[in-house]
Amino acid sequence: MAWGNAGNVITTNVDSASDDPSLAREDIYNAMLELQAVINGRGSASGVASLDASSLVPAAQLPNTIESSVGNNLILAPDTTRVAIQDIINLNPKTVTELNALSAIQGDVAYCSDGDAGSKCIAVYDGSAWKVVSLGSTIST
Repeated sequence: MAWGNAGNVITTNVDSASDDPSLAREDIYNAMLELQAVINGRGSASGVASLDASSLVPAAQLPNTIESSVGNNLILAPDTTRVAIQDIINLNPKTVTELNALSAIQGDVAYCSDGDAGSKCIAVYDGSAWKVVSLGSTIST
């Protein structure tokens, strides 16, 4: 279902007290069709997301991928000042060359495929350079 289109709402015959009601009928009918498209577009493809009883967008209506517009960072800014990831974060591996080519800012964290004398490591940008956080022993119970 397509979302409503304001261009389909014509007010020519309904914008003055002197307008002929018989001419306004078609304009009103078409406006009602657009209103129905808006109502029926809630929670549907090419429509608008709905809200559940907690005023949250249901998980089934959230995208699997979120991309920022060109040239902008994707910013998560929770009121609690903490982003909670419930499971695993997967960092896309970068080489030393790729990391050094980035416009990094202090606090950036990356997985580097060759940054610890050729070995894999976590890297943190300290404001002037990427610093190695070496990978330690294999986890065990």
